[in-house]
Amino acid sequence: MTDLAFVVQKHAARRLHYDFRLELDGVLKSWALARGPSLVAGERRLAVPVEDHRLDYAGFEGVIPAGSYGAGAVLVWDRGSWKPDGDAVASLAAGSLRFYLHGEKLTGAGRLVRMKAKREEHRTTWLLIKGLDAAARPRGTSDILVEQPLSVISTRAIEEVSAADDGLRSRE
Repeated sequence: MTDLAFVVQKHAARRLHYDFRLELDGVLKSWALARGPSLVAGERRLAVPVEDHRLDYAGFEGVIPAGSYGAGAVLVWDRGSWKPDGDAVASLAAGSLRFYLHGEKLTGAGRLVRMKAKREEHRTTWLLIKGLDAAARPRGTSDILVEQPLSVISTRAIEEVSAADDGLRSRE
């Protein structure tokens, strides 16, 4: 299988969060991460599924206007390629997807694991977990989100994207 695209967008909507997106079946499968991704092996980050996005959204950086879905500033925090370990569609359906990222900030093994809902009316949630590999950091080291907060496309901070409101799009 050829490499597929992944992107992590920093998104200042109602609350600041990160959107983790994996290209699969012609769309970007997407999860919102309140605490963002981690490079610490075994650290679990809650990942709430959100609607699939078009592939060209992977290059979007700018401001989504008030009143629109996801209103707020968006920047491309990381991007690159990913490879599933096995059949990605079947793994997602089974609730456990192992993968390898090759990004500008995030690299190495990772896993998405679906959690069982405690009650039917609760939304399905997932955990994003960094694998133990050469790219993993030990507990207590600096946080990649603090260490490298800027866009990989424009090198702007989220506050600069919000202030500029220029709807920059990149398809690099």
